[in-house]
Amino acid sequence: MSFLGNQGVGRLLVVEDDPGQLLALTDRLSSEGYEVDQAADGEEGLQKALDDGYDLILLDVMLPAKSGFDVCSELRGKGVQAPILMLTARDQISDKVVGLELGADDYVTKPYEFIELLARVKALLRRSGPRLTEHFAFGDVEVNFSSAEVHRRGKPVKLAAREFQLLRYFIENRGAVLSRNDLLDAVWGEDAMPTGRTVDVHVARLRQKLERDAANPRHIVTVRGLGYRFDDVV
Repeated sequence: MSFLGNQGVGRLLVVEDDPGQLLALTDRLSSEGYEVDQAADGEEGLQKALDDGYDLILLDVMLPAKSGFDVCSELRGKGVQAPILMLTARDQISDKVVGLELGADDYVTKPYEFIELLARVKALLRRSGPRLTEHFAFGDVEVNFSSAEVHRRGKPVKLAAREFQLLRYFIENRGAVLSRNDLLDAVWGEDAMPTGRTVDVHVARLRQKLERDAANPRHIVTVRGLGYRFDDVV
């Protein structure tokens, strides 16, 4: 069950030395549609964060080899801009201040409710998520976001306003699995009355207009039992 709609592509690094908590966090975040990588100590976490691009780093403070504070400081010193959410059993205000001064973006004190941690993760991803450029292309389709125009093979494609909003949300969240409820909340709004069938109808229309073969879509893909995923493939 997804508690909150994903608001952006989520490739996360969890740096946690407690095996049980590391496994639990990885499983829960993966079930929310995120791609999750792991590190069990500060040195490994630092190296992975420097070598690979992550959308967000969940970083425990009390780590072997190198503390979370040291990892945070070194990442910022080396220009890593990914949001850092510090995880710690400490509840001293001074510790929180130190983490934030070193460049952390938020702080969660253990024990925490997963739904609270998830809300903080998504808030950080929303604030730091990549901004769309004016133009975006996939397959033989070109999208101009500022003018709300879509062309396929150089010819204009007429999209209804809701279809364009849905396409934009797919592109903003490319690679992420989006449930029908996620799409309803994001595109139609929480107070709207449409159902999951409404999403299916609009997805079918987008496929008819934008896919080379609507019966075998390559971009707006059905993830059985979960929802849809937008794949940016050639």
